Amino acid sequence: MAFVVLVTLFLVYLAAVFIIRPTRLMVRLISCVVAGAVIILLANLVLGPMGMRIAINPATILTVGVLNIPGAILLVVLNYFFV
Repeated sequence: MAFVVLVTLFLVYLAAVFIIRPTRLMVRLISCVVAGAVIILLANLVLGPMGMRIAINPATILTVGVLNIPGAILLVVLNYFFV
């Protein structure tokens, strides 16, 4: 009887781990995307009068979302030299 209870508790633990980890990853990804979009919008507000705009697409949003401010600076520098 105790063995069945232990196995059941272990299976519940494994199920919880397989549900919580992907959820935590998705929350981090969504927060990075939101932060990246906000930073790009702020950069466009500041750089817009100077004629520079950063395109808002999944690649730029994820770049800024993952790298934060250095990612925004990278996009501004790339935009300055290649556009």
